Amino acid sequence: MTDLDMPNLVPDALQPLDFAALAGLGDDGHAPRILLLYGSLRDVSYSRRCAEEGARVLNALGCETRFFDPSGLPLPGDAEETHPKVAELRELVMWCEGMVWSSPERHGAMTGIMKTIIDWIPLSPIGGIRPTQGKTLALMQVSGGSQSFNTVNQMRILGRWMRLITIPNQSSVPMAWKQFEDGRMKPSSLYNRIVDVMEELARFTVMTRGRSAMLTDRYSERVETLEDVHKRVSS
Repeated sequence: MTDLDMPNLVPDALQPLDFAALAGLGDDGHAPRILLLYGSLRDVSYSRRCAEEGARVLNALGCETRFFDPSGLPLPGDAEETHPKVAELRELVMWCEGMVWSSPERHGAMTGIMKTIIDWIPLSPIGGIRPTQGKTLALMQVSGGSQSFNTVNQMRILGRWMRLITIPNQSSVPMAWKQFEDGRMKPSSLYNRIVDVMEELARFTVMTRGRSAMLTDRYSERVETLEDVHKRVSS
């Protein structure tokens, strides 16, 4: 499970996904599809670099990963849903089975870029399918100073609001500018935590993707459906 492009990994310490133990009945064993979102437009973006390190781990675990570049994404309400960047984002969200949100902390909160990305992801169904409900989510943040958890805590609230299965583990990288050299993250406990988070995300994704309909089935929605049927039959 090691990769020549992943010098920080301890050989044989990264365990492969156990599909037999994790997957639901009927799972065809295809590679888990993970979308990585980051909240910075800087050329040297540490939130993007952390996401890239996470993607390398996910790929080593057998996942398929894609990124969304937020450059050119308009503010919500300042463009139509048919805007090319909005359409690209929504297509990726529909494609994925899990997501990684990686944001810098700015003024004690997630960046406006990160919130803009999230705000363009609808709660309402697209083509009869909810874009986020029942999918998995992992959270990461970077800070220029001391360690903080404001941003991951904020994003956790948003993940719950969007009916995502937000995994328990998370990553917060303080003084991110000290943690990278030549574009790659240095060996550290902070790097190991990112590996932990990606392992957990991959496992939760395989474990829940075939069971999401059952896990997100709601009594209140069944009642509303029955009431709609009763009104239609009675009218």
